[in-house]
Amino acid sequence: MTKPSNTKALETGSGISWNEWVTYLDSINASELDHTALAVKTLEKIRETGKSKSPEWWAQGVAVAYEQHIGRRKPGQRCDGDYSVTVSKTIDGDMDNVLEKWVKRVDGISKFNGLKISREPSVSQTEKWRYWRCGLEDGSTLSVNIQTKPNGEKSGLAINHDKLSEAEDVEKWRGFWKSFEI
Repeated sequence: MTKPSNTKALETGSGISWNEWVTYLDSINASELDHTALAVKTLEKIRETGKSKSPEWWAQGVAVAYEQHIGRRKPGQRCDGDYSVTVSKTIDGDMDNVLEKWVKRVDGISKFNGLKISREPSVSQTEKWRYWRCGLEDGSTLSVNIQTKPNGEKSGLAINHDKLSEAEDVEKWRGFWKSFEI
């Protein structure tokens, strides 16, 4: 059993205390459900309360935390068994300015934390998001996701490092990305 580290946020976001979640999920034998079915059950429960502004987001979070609680998943582990870490930063500028800052910062870099870039970086966009992606030689992938915050003066930049093979890689990369200056 692993105690999920984000239970306070889950309580705030879902409107349901962690103890209530555990009691409810245990009562419906949620440990026997796969991740998708578990997320559906948590979404139903959140919608019943009407207290969450983003029920789908929080339902996924509760499902993951419960899987950690019952020992099915370790922190940072995805349902496919790989590990993932996300580091977020708030940066001055709209999403186009922040993407430009990111591209300028990483221009000429061939390695991150000693690992070579194996798939050339690509940039894409939607109306609400800007993306920068690449692959690393160990098979892991980076996706930098940028969205302008509501005031329009700052943007959130999230560095998602996915397909990490070991639990120990999560904290190693979290430290690296937190200290990576933009």
